[in-house]
Amino acid sequence: MAVEQKNRSLNASWPVFAGALLLSACSTFQPGTTSAPETPAPPPQPLPPPAAVVTPQMQAARDNLKVIASLQDRLYRVAAPLLINNADLCKSQARNLLGFTAKNKYSYPGEYADASTAVLGYDDVLQVSGVLAGSGAAKAGLRKGDDLVAAGGKALPKGRDAESKAAAVFAPLAAGSANLSMTIARNGNKETLNVPVTRACAFRVDLGNSDNVNAYSDGSRVLLTRGMINFAQNDEAIAYVMAKELAHNVLGHAGQTRSTATVSSIIDNLASIRPDLTMLVGSAGVRPMPADYDVAADNLALYMLARAGYNISNARAFWQRLSGQYPATVLNGYTAIHPNVTARLAAMDRSVAEIKAKQAAKRPLLP
Repeated sequence: MAVEQKNRSLNASWPVFAGALLLSACSTFQPGTTSAPETPAPPPQPLPPPAAVVTPQMQAARDNLKVIASLQDRLYRVAAPLLINNADLCKSQARNLLGFTAKNKYSYPGEYADASTAVLGYDDVLQVSGVLAGSGAAKAGLRKGDDLVAAGGKALPKGRDAESKAAAVFAPLAAGSANLSMTIARNGNKETLNVPVTRACAFRVDLGNSDNVNAYSDGSRVLLTRGMINFAQNDEAIAYVMAKELAHNVLGHAGQTRSTATVSSIIDNLASIRPDLTMLVGSAGVRPMPADYDVAADNLALYMLARAGYNISNARAFWQRLSGQYPATVLNGYTAIHPNVTARLAAMDRSVAEIKAKQAAKRPLLP
């Protein structure tokens, strides 16, 4: 999704001098001779504005933001089919969504606000930061980089807190209509798009800015750490982890294990651009998931993956590799929270066989 850089330049004004430049000199007039007209001096040209000084701290923020934006885009890409193709499995947690996210410079703290202007082209106007493939927004032609002007005839907020204020505008409009009229600005021109709402699992997917290999779910959100994404390497493996955490949310496991508050605080922290990594000391207060909960989540996750078009044949090998490299003794690793590897792998074998049999028989993929 192309991001349009909005440049601002400084205007310099220069004095304009009228009249001729008089030279004082002695000359002798000779008949038949004429003097050539003097060529006027060209007007002075404005000097370019001085280049802004980029400090090492500013450059570091820009480099970090590039990585964060790229990883978040990747998570959106992986999440799209999981969220959209499993709305019926999410049941009460499915909602009418528009299928995009939007941010402005105030979505980022401190020096990252300026970095978002330099790297992503953000200012005080909300700009589309991600579009879920297959969503109503994607079908309507909404693109990353579009400025949000109005929705349902209502002007959308700018400046600080624009994200939360815009959400208050969008939510009732999406809930009460099959389509939403949106005005956007693209390449300096305004356009009106008719965006169909999309029934999808209403779980937020976040990036965790830490290197521990883990993932978390608190009932309404899913977070994968940077370390987990790097370990997974490919989108298919990322989908295995994401689907597992989505399944825990659908099954209500955070509430049943009374870990919602603890995991929510971890997600709040790691989703920030500058997390407090001291919160991850030890087990961070997260108790291991009971074996039957993990087995149930694995089963549902495999169904969600198959319905989203992902290859489930490699899931078992991925989880086995993860537990081998990061066993339960590695604190703040995934296996420490989900230690029942043997039971999980055996259950996955049964689930994969069951799903493939249903696919071969062209039966509905319902767990």
